[in-house]
Amino acid sequence: MNRLRTLWVWPLPAVLAWLASWGLFKTMLSLALEPTLALGAACALGVVCSLAGDRWWRRLFIAAGFPLSLAFSGALQLPAWAWLLPLLLLLLVYPLNAWRDAPLFPTPADALALLPQHAPLPEGAQVLDAGCGLGHGLQALHRAYPQAALHGVEWSWPLRLLCALRCPWASVRQGDMWATPWGGYDMVYLFQRPESMPRAWDKACSELRPGAWLVSLDFAVPDHTPVAHWTVADGGKSLWLYRAPFPTLAAPQTDRR
Repeated sequence: MNRLRTLWVWPLPAVLAWLASWGLFKTMLSLALEPTLALGAACALGVVCSLAGDRWWRRLFIAAGFPLSLAFSGALQLPAWAWLLPLLLLLLVYPLNAWRDAPLFPTPADALALLPQHAPLPEGAQVLDAGCGLGHGLQALHRAYPQAALHGVEWSWPLRLLCALRCPWASVRQGDMWATPWGGYDMVYLFQRPESMPRAWDKACSELRPGAWLVSLDFAVPDHTPVAHWTVADGGKSLWLYRAPFPTLAAPQTDRR
């Protein structure tokens, strides 16, 4: 049973995505549709399926599997420019500058359930999910703060569109989370990478108003003490909570559970 669960996590999602892409490709060819159109549609399906990957390299394998297998098979002669389609589709969903931060790290459903106990917010509070991806973080924030005004910013416009569809009660826009001003928000939520946290801290220190919260899932700000820190039940991740005004001097981290 454990072996079956492991296969379902990986590599079965990749195999199913590749089969689905091949199935769509063959079906479109059997309908006498343009081969380049069939290639684009099958690659687009693979890129969409790659969103289910829980690691960047798995997402890359899922998205690249079909076009690579088609190229090596030699089953179809296409113009050279047609092979740019998979790369362009991949860059639309995963822009290069987005990989500098977190390509796509979904927030577990109940990861923020205890957050209101440590960081209460008034009705109508302005909350930003910086780098909202497909909207998992916004959905978790909505469960934690149903009366808050939720906002999301996402660099990838296809992800932004999908996020807006999944979270119609939130204001979601396409943009750079680092260029977006944080000063008007009562809380900023992040699920990024360890390398992103010093930059996030500097931005929070310069822009967040007194009393505003900075929330980070799984990654602490190096050398700074959180207001609270606890392990969430869903997925065993940690939540780190900071509040402005932030101390000017670094202090050792303590674990408050």
